[in-house]
Amino acid sequence: MSNFRNLQVWQKSMILTTNIYFTTKNFPKEEIFGLTAQIRRSAISISSNIAEGFGRDSNKEYLRFLNVSIASLFELQTQLEIGKNIEYLTEQEFNKIYEDSRELERMLVSFINKIKERD
Repeated sequence: MSNFRNLQVWQKSMILTTNIYFTTKNFPKEEIFGLTAQIRRSAISISSNIAEGFGRDSNKEYLRFLNVSIASLFELQTQLEIGKNIEYLTEQEFNKIYEDSRELERMLVSFINKIKERD
């Protein structure tokens, strides 16, 4: 594969990040430097690390970046729970984004395992 943009896992992470931005637009203004910013940074980190790792010289380095991506995804899932608990997200909004994040999680785990098999 010649470009990280062709990776389904990257494409899915970009969709999730876009949805996160639209959803957090409705968070209270006082959260712009708090939970809103943290959720957005976590989401951005997922696709950014997939892309950055793609450009590395070895599978070992790529795996390190993919592991950062999955850690950021877990961080995002936690922050979404907080958003739901404090009623910034409706149950419906939370369920949709959380399920999308779980699908991305499964894709990332599978992708990581495939790269591990190459070594």
